[in-house]
Amino acid sequence: MRRSTAAAVGTLTGAALIIGVRLSVSAPVVTAAPPAVDVANNDLGADPEPSKSSDKKKEKDQGDDNSGTAGGESGLTDGTFKGKPVRNPYGTVQVSIRVADGKISKVAATYPTTGESATINPAAIPQLKEQTLKAQSADIDAVSGATFTSKSYVESLQAALDEANA
Repeated sequence: MRRSTAAAVGTLTGAALIIGVRLSVSAPVVTAAPPAVDVANNDLGADPEPSKSSDKKKEKDQGDDNSGTAGGESGLTDGTFKGKPVRNPYGTVQVSIRVADGKISKVAATYPTTGESATINPAAIPQLKEQTLKAQSADIDAVSGATFTSKSYVESLQAALDEANA
């Protein structure tokens, strides 16, 4: 009789623990992706669909139609250009540039904003943008503590510059 009582108590205790654990598990937190970049319009907070490669050509063509001139010393064509999205272990970075009078006049970027990236990227991206506007090229320094973001940013920026040079 003692064994059956102990077995019943053990079974009920185990069942209660399993149910308690299942009830304490919460659903994963789902966060929205960072806003898409739209340097053609001044609304950088909009959420348009990410561009495909055919959109790059379309943006480049629109940029050519706007001015029809290549920039002075830099050889950059005026218009808006998107670099390729570059993945890193923490997410994807994509840079867009606006070229006016042959110079980079505006830079925007999409980047991860979840996990550790939420504390690193919002501080690093503005520094990278500022360096880009000063250097007028992809020859910029990495931001300390944001190595992956910096490398992805530079690679995407170079792709945008290549589009602007084509």
